[in-house]
Amino acid sequence: MRITKRSNIAIRVLMFCGANAGRLVTKSEVAQVCNTSENHLAQVINRLGQLDYLKTQRGRGGGIMLARPMSEICIGAIFRELESHVPIAECFADVDNSCPLVEACRLKQAVAAAAEAFYAHLDEVSLDALVCDNKALHEILVPASCSGASLMAEA
Repeated sequence: MRITKRSNIAIRVLMFCGANAGRLVTKSEVAQVCNTSENHLAQVINRLGQLDYLKTQRGRGGGIMLARPMSEICIGAIFRELESHVPIAECFADVDNSCPLVEACRLKQAVAAAAEAFYAHLDEVSLDALVCDNKALHEILVPASCSGASLMAEA
């Protein structure tokens, strides 16, 4: 299964915020470290805020941070929220009725079941499991000037 760029960025943002727990992080920090454009990032941050995964604070001194504990952020739920509108198997019969197999085809149901198994597996993964005790991730995501505060937030 292939995930969208939006979901990929969303997980990076959440991991960045988790690794930098206890402080507001800026969109430009996340964009630079996570190698993504601020335009894509702004859309993702907005959506994660609407879904109550992030708190956002506008203005000078503003930024973003997690809206709930990492242990309560389920990766499967995030993927469902962000990927559910994206078809895994493109069925052209839905668009122009050109598929002659539509009356007998079971592929759409089989693919939907496979996607649900994918999400169910990710339901067992929390943001906490991705971030905590992951020193290599912290070395990438936590600026040296903040590493002491972030490591204390891990404990």
